[in-house]
Amino acid sequence: MTVAMLLEQYVSLGIFLIAGVLSGLSYLAWYRERDRRMRVVTAGYAMFALYGLVVFLEYPLLPYLGARTVELLEHGSALLVLAGLLTFFVALTRD
Repeated sequence: MTVAMLLEQYVSLGIFLIAGVLSGLSYLAWYRERDRRMRVVTAGYAMFALYGLVVFLEYPLLPYLGARTVELLEHGSALLVLAGLLTFFVALTRD
């Protein structure tokens, strides 16, 4: 693996781990407070975690799914980032 590939792997793993922890903490805050906005924030962090997981698994899945499918999955998962950003906007603008 090249340095760029390794960097992508490590950053994606970091995104997955940090977003997963933040999603878990947001869920606990929602469970304690029952605030609808925290539920939306939990979903947003979960989308970022899922994106990180998909990009992290890109190279290990390559031999099993093929290059076209993995590339489509990776680039399509960028929609999770867009949806995550929109969920944070919704959480900020709700009363």
